[in-house]
Amino acid sequence: DGIDLSGVTRSSLRSQIAFVFQENALFDGTIEENLRLANTGASELELRRAVQIAGADEFIHRLPDGLATRLGRAGAGLSVGQKQRLAIARALLREAPILILDEPTSALDPDTERRLVAALREAARNRIVLVVAHRLSTVREADQILFLSDGAILERGTHAQLLALSGGAYRRYAELQSAG
Repeated sequence: DGIDLSGVTRSSLRSQIAFVFQENALFDGTIEENLRLANTGASELELRRAVQIAGADEFIHRLPDGLATRLGRAGAGLSVGQKQRLAIARALLREAPILILDEPTSALDPDTERRLVAALREAARNRIVLVVAHRLSTVREADQILFLSDGAILERGTHAQLLALSGGAYRRYAELQSAG
C-alpha cells in the first residue's frame, strides 16, 4: 500500500498476512472452534463463506454434527485434503490482505483442486494471494508466475507467456508434467 517496509514493525507486517502451510495444525475441538482461531469475531456468514470458498462445505455437511463436529487430536479421522481445506478456510476467515499458500492443492484430487483454484481467484479480488506450488495446474491462472530455481527467479510472466518462451525452464517443466 505504498508504505516502505523498513518503517513497519515485524508485528504489524505479520498481522497483515495469513499463511497456509503444506502441513497444518488442527486442535482437539470442533471444526468451528478451529476455524475461529483466525478470527473470533467473525460472523456466521463470514464463517460459512470461508468454508465454501475453501471447498470444505461439502464434507462438513456430511458430518453428523457439521461445524460442531469434534476433530479429535490433530484432526483424526479427516483426510489430508480435508485438513488442508480447513486450514485454507481458517486463513480466509482471518481476512488478511496477504494470503500465502504453500502447496495448497498437493493433497487434493483434480476436481477439488479446480474448484479451489477458482475460489482462490475470487478471494484474490480483495487481497494479494501468493501460491507456492510444483503443480502447474494450481498456478496456470495466476496473474503473474515467478519460476524459481535455487532461490533465483529464472522467468516471470503469465502461463501463456512462459509457455511461449522457446527453450524456457517453465516450458520444459510444463512439458515434463504433461508427459506424466
